[in-house]
Amino acid sequence: MLRLPRLYPVLDTATLARRGLEPEQAAEAILEAGARILQLRHKGFFTRRLFEVAGHIAALCRRYGAWFIVNDRADIALLVGAGLHVGQDDLPPAEARRLLGSGRVIGFSTHTPQQLASALAEPVDYVAFGPIFATGSKLNPDPVVGLAQLPELAARAHAASRPLVAIGGITRERALEVLAAGADSLAVIADLYPDPCSADSLRQRVREWLDLLPPIPD
Repeated sequence: MLRLPRLYPVLDTATLARRGLEPEQAAEAILEAGARILQLRHKGFFTRRLFEVAGHIAALCRRYGAWFIVNDRADIALLVGAGLHVGQDDLPPAEARRLLGSGRVIGFSTHTPQQLASALAEPVDYVAFGPIFATGSKLNPDPVVGLAQLPELAARAHAASRPLVAIGGITRERALEVLAAGADSLAVIADLYPDPCSADSLRQRVREWLDLLPPIPD
């Protein structure tokens, strides 16, 4: 089973724009603080400039020995040498695997037990499940799923040799509770970015997260 880092920071371009920080600045601060996986999430039109930004972040991740994951866009992931995270309405995982080959990490978002069960039959390396708590990072979020189902779903994922990434409204105050319910990794957006946000304050926030989370068991 893939051993994902406990903290899975998401570079959400909309959140960064509201905080007044460029994606490259944020990426370097997060990686300098010690994160070892990073997802670029952009829900708008992918401009040439953003493609260049993705290439720069890919280079930063290689320098720091971190996985770089692109959200939704298999073409961008292919071009910059990144992994891919897809949702229920994106390119099917089997087609994404056909494009990216066997050497790239592919993750798949799920929001119901039925979706998670189907995802475990797909050629993906990890499954995400959520939103665990209420989230403001999506315009039309899926219904909150809470923690009650998480132990059973994590056990199903582990039986299929897939780690489970919990996502949606996860804060430092509730992070250990989510891990105790069975999640292997926590995808974080809102609670990652202080307000006001600078490279220094972001580095400090990531360090707070990393100090909080227990090590991955052997």
